[in-house]
Amino acid sequence: MSKSLSGVIALTFDVFGTVTDWRGSIIAEMEGFGKEKGISRDWAGFADSWRGGYRPSMDRVRRGDLPWTNIDALHRVILEQLLVEFQLPGLSDEQKDHLNRVWHRLMPWPDSVQGLTRLKKRYIIATLSNGNMALLVNMGKNAGLPWDCVLSGELFKHYKRDPEVYRGAVALLGLRPEQVMMVAAHKDDLQAAQRTGMRTGFVSRPREFGPGRPVDATPAPSFDVVAMDFLDLADKLGA
Repeated sequence: MSKSLSGVIALTFDVFGTVTDWRGSIIAEMEGFGKEKGISRDWAGFADSWRGGYRPSMDRVRRGDLPWTNIDALHRVILEQLLVEFQLPGLSDEQKDHLNRVWHRLMPWPDSVQGLTRLKKRYIIATLSNGNMALLVNMGKNAGLPWDCVLSGELFKHYKRDPEVYRGAVALLGLRPEQVMMVAAHKDDLQAAQRTGMRTGFVSRPREFGPGRPVDATPAPSFDVVAMDFLDLADKLGA
């Protein structure tokens, strides 16, 4: 670890895609749903469309078209549209709620729990996600993620990549920006954190969007640490 990172006390993590395999988790759950109902659909396409509606929905809130809305509620709006698009009628509200909470049940990448456990021994580790508090707490419990604390854009009524999220997280941790490292597989997330003075750790997740979907895994030269996975990140941060 370089001397320039010796002052880092806390690591904050993007969750969807960086810590958890959202796509594989949703496909697996929807395949189980289809088997139970005796129906077959393009479940990979379903997962991609659900995720694809995520940023446009947040942008509607940013533009003022919608009031502040947490991610569970945005996911539910997108789900209602997908049930029509993929011809899945007749679900009760209870069934829709269960499907929507698949995001609470996302499974971690194989290295996530072990890597986080190592990092926790040296650093404060926390989420910093657009996922709402209930979603992140339930996901952490379900997946065995050893967070010291859960931080969400919901606390600040903003979504990443708004600077209020990063500044708010640093303030709640009682630290200075240079004492907190944002860890993510998404360059724009890290660049937004960097603009607020946070340190940055890039972890490559080339399988996030599935086979045949190229991911730009070339880190920006300005990132402080570049790692292949969380175990590699732990090695590089001396944990």
